Amino acid sequence: MKILLCAGEASGDMYAARLLDSLRERAGEPVECRGFGGRELAARGAELEYRCEDMAVMGFLPVLKKIFFFMRAMRRMKNIISQWRPDAVVTVDYPGFNLRLARHARAAGVPAVHLVCPQVWAWRRGRIPGIAASLDKLLCFFPFEPPLFPATGGFKAVFTGHPLADVFRAEGAPRDPGVWRDGARRVALLPGSRRGEIERCLPRLLEAARIVEDEIAPGGTAFAIPASSPQMREAIENTAAALPSGRKPSSFAISDGNARDILRTAEAAAVASGTATLEAAFAHCPTVLVYAVSAPLAAFARLVIKGVKHVGLANIVAGREVMPELLQENFTPRKTADAILRYLRNPEAREKTAAGLAAAVAPLASDGGGAFGRAAAEIIETIRAKRAAAGKAAP
Repeated sequence: MKILLCAGEASGDMYAARLLDSLRERAGEPVECRGFGGRELAARGAELEYRCEDMAVMGFLPVLKKIFFFMRAMRRMKNIISQWRPDAVVTVDYPGFNLRLARHARAAGVPAVHLVCPQVWAWRRGRIPGIAASLDKLLCFFPFEPPLFPATGGFKAVFTGHPLADVFRAEGAPRDPGVWRDGARRVALLPGSRRGEIERCLPRLLEAARIVEDEIAPGGTAFAIPASSPQMREAIENTAAALPSGRKPSSFAISDGNARDILRTAEAAAVASGTATLEAAFAHCPTVLVYAVSAPLAAFARLVIKGVKHVGLANIVAGREVMPELLQENFTPRKTADAILRYLRNPEAREKTAAGLAAAVAPLASDGGGAFGRAAAEIIETIRAKRAAAGKAAP
C-alpha cells in the first residue's frame, strides 16, 4: 500500500506519524510512505521530500517571500502523484497548501483524504463546497464538524474522535511534574506556544499571578509555566526578565514540557487560547481562557468571524461557557486574577467547573480503536473501495 502523507507543521507531523503507525497495524500488507513532514514521520521510515521547517510559514508577507518555493513544492508533489501513483494522498492539517494538493490528486483519480477539519465553523463558511469538492473523505476531530458538510459527489466527512482523548486515557494517573512547593496553592500559567503569544500574554499573566500571590498570602501560591520547546523557554525567560519585580510573583517555575501533568495537578490555570485550553479541559483543571492579538488583527477578526459565541474549544463543544474567556481589552491582570482566585477560594466552584469540563470533552472520545485507529480504518476502506472499483472496470 503506497501512501503520500503530507504534514506541514510540527503538530501535523505528530498526527501523521501516529496515523502511519495505525495504518501499518491495520492494513494487512506493507505500507510504503512518501511525502513531507518532520522528525516523527522521518523516524517511521517515510521518504520526505520536504521538512516541516521548510513548510511552516505563517502570515501573508512570510508566505509571499517564499512563494516560488511553494510553487516548486506543489509541482514536485504533483509529479510524484503522477509518476508514483499512490493508493491515496493523505493530507494533515496545513489546509492552504494541502487542500490544493488534494484537489489535484482527486482530479487525477487518486483518493484524497484530509485529517483535521479547517475551522469553517469559525470563519469563511463559504469554503465548505470547495473543501468537499477537493476530497473523498474529511476526517474530523470534533463531532459538530461532519454535519457542516453535505455528503455529495462521493465526499464524506467522518468524526474519528479527538487524539487528546486517547492521550489522556493512555496516560492514566498524573505524574508529579516536580514544580510545586509542598503546601502551596498550585496555579498553572500557559501563555501560548509561539513567541508572539508569549510576548503579548505572559506579562499580563505574571501580573495576575502577583495579585493572586498578594491576596492568598506571600509564599502561599506556586506558579508553573510549561515551555513547549527550548526556544519558547528562552522567550518565557526573556519576557519575564524584562518585567519589573513588582509586576510578577516572587517566584515561579518554568518546566520543559510536562504541560499535561502540570494541568492535571494544578488547582487552577490561566491558559492562552488554543489546543492547550482543550488539554486543560481533558485535565479537568478549572481554567480561565485568555488571549490578545494586535489591534489591527483584532479589528480584522471582528470583521470576518461572525456568529461565533465562544473562542475556546471546550466551550464550543459544550455549547455553553464552561471556561470563562477574557479576550483583548477584557484580558487584564485584575480580571484574570479574580477568575483564578474564585477557583482557589471556592471549592464548590472548583468542583463544579471540573465536572463541567469533564462533561464537555466526554463526547470527543472515539467510539472504538482510538482517533487514529478510526482514521486509518477510514483510509483503508477508501483505498479498498477504489481498488475494487478499478478491478470491476478492468476488462
